[in-house]
Amino acid sequence: MQFKHPEILWALFLLLIPIIIHLFQLRRFKKTPFTNVAMLQKVVSESRKSNTLKKWLLLFTRLLLLACLIFAFAQPFSASTTALQEKETVVYLDDSFSMQAKSNGITLLEKSVQDLIKSVGPEQVFSLFTNHRTFKNIKLKDIQNTLLSLPYSYKQLTLDEIQLKGNTLFSKSNSIRKNLILVSDFQQRLSPKTIIADSATSTYFVAVQPKELQNISIDSAYISNDISEQVSLTTLLSGGLDGDALPISLYNSDTLIAKTAAKFAANGKSSVTFSIPANKEIKGRLQVTDASLNYDDQFFFNINKKEKIKVLAVGDRNADYLSRLYTPNEFTLQQTILNQLDYSNIDKQNVVVLNNLKTIPNSLQQVLRRFRENGGTVIVIPAVGSDLDSYNQFLSGFSATKLLEETTVDKKITTISFDHPLYKNVFEKEVYNFQYPSVKQFFKVTSRAPRILTFEGNDAFLIGNDGFYLFTAPLNIENSNFKNSPLIVPTFYNMGVFSLKSSDLYHTVGESGTIDIATQLGSDNILSVSKQGNSFIPLQQNFPNKVRLEFDENPTSDGIFDVLNNGEFLRNISFNYPREESELNYMDLSNLDAINVQNSVPALFDHLQSEDSITAYWKWFVILALLLALIEVIIQKFIT
Repeated sequence: MQFKHPEILWALFLLLIPIIIHLFQLRRFKKTPFTNVAMLQKVVSESRKSNTLKKWLLLFTRLLLLACLIFAFAQPFSASTTALQEKETVVYLDDSFSMQAKSNGITLLEKSVQDLIKSVGPEQVFSLFTNHRTFKNIKLKDIQNTLLSLPYSYKQLTLDEIQLKGNTLFSKSNSIRKNLILVSDFQQRLSPKTIIADSATSTYFVAVQPKELQNISIDSAYISNDISEQVSLTTLLSGGLDGDALPISLYNSDTLIAKTAAKFAANGKSSVTFSIPANKEIKGRLQVTDASLNYDDQFFFNINKKEKIKVLAVGDRNADYLSRLYTPNEFTLQQTILNQLDYSNIDKQNVVVLNNLKTIPNSLQQVLRRFRENGGTVIVIPAVGSDLDSYNQFLSGFSATKLLEETTVDKKITTISFDHPLYKNVFEKEVYNFQYPSVKQFFKVTSRAPRILTFEGNDAFLIGNDGFYLFTAPLNIENSNFKNSPLIVPTFYNMGVFSLKSSDLYHTVGESGTIDIATQLGSDNILSVSKQGNSFIPLQQNFPNKVRLEFDENPTSDGIFDVLNNGEFLRNISFNYPREESELNYMDLSNLDAINVQNSVPALFDHLQSEDSITAYWKWFVILALLLALIEVIIQKFIT
């Protein structure tokens, strides 16, 4: 038993006063019986014994009465050791998109917020954080309106991240009891590698999950065919039941341009193809109607007017294969011989091809280095009998590349680096039984640049990456049949396309992405990205003939955005939320050790209240004191 006011127990020493008075009561006179009353002596003696018993009973009753009153004022109670500890509470509230799922007609997030408002005391000080916001040492009334209007977030912390962030909101004191409460639906993808056990922190999981586990999502879209007058747009969906057909609509801005039904297979997947006009700018939006999550029911994309890539070939004018590769509908190709080259024209290009040059003049080397530093792409194809000194002077600035001796021997190209960006999505599978192109002469090379194509015997035929590419053998028909190989098309085409990072159909919110805008800016101008009046300025790098935009933290919402130059429209960029939360697959929390799992917020706070309950006994002592007072009255009245 413990006492709220133990200092009052000193009053128990007052119990000595009635004891002293009773034991040492002084008598003022002594009664002496006379002979005429001697016969009454026996009756008086018996009466005196009865009076002594009454006094003892009254003494014990009054002592107990006084003791009960003292104990009542000291307020005795019993409680667990943790109930008397100072406490800190940190709550994690999951506001990710998966909390849009509904339970009894309201979303999981709305239900969780309402339960918190009902369960947390209005004066209780606690900390709360979501996937993107933090409130430290606040009272519920300070953030109640904020919680009721809390938006959903595309970010989702893992359990490890939640635990680490929660610990930063606790104080450093080891004497304080710390409660970390996690309110989430606990999707399977949040499964931690480990749960760090902390004896100073009690972790509680409140699992809020919907009854309906079906959710249909538009996952992606891509151009599957663009070689005719009609472009085929393929859309992938997931989450349907076998045999279900769900209407899906295609909009250009707010205009409905197509509508069809998505039929789902046994694996819950569906693929739908729309035909849209080629060479037409489209601000696209795909839309379905689903009773579960809302964020993945629409999908944004845009098709912009293609910007032609500028290619300058310096060297052999007879390189007709380049004109067949870099066609006018996508490229602007210029070919010139070295002695007629206008150096000022180089900075206006996206790609420069040094084709079959015997030597690279110093003046051209300097211009090309600056051109590469400004984001241009350089493709080097040596000639038979090239001047190695001039080549190596130029190539040394690109991954420490150096041409060695020229070798005359027939070699076949036998190895393709399928993981290289040039060949990404080119091959459906890794193939090895194709007709190998060959060369008669080539240069051995040393370089830190990755190998793209390799001869038998492990000598490099094509190396490079990220704007620099080097062939180690001349490509003229007398030396090689590479021009007749199917490999030449994706190789040169992708070298050209990668020189200008064109915008994809869409980007994903929160993921890093880069696009190039073919425009020239003034020294003080910058590009901005805007949607419905809300704008931001992305990271950007200005080159002589383009501006490279980088996206990471911005934007934070999906939709179709405008790229503006001083308010002048340049093009569109589309962003969609990541789709990781679309699959409603949840963790088995029973496998986590040292975790207390509750099925609702009120149940958790009832549990915490029961753990912190204190049993007070002062009322019982008051009742006992009243009972003793009644007993004293009875003794006084009925015992003589």
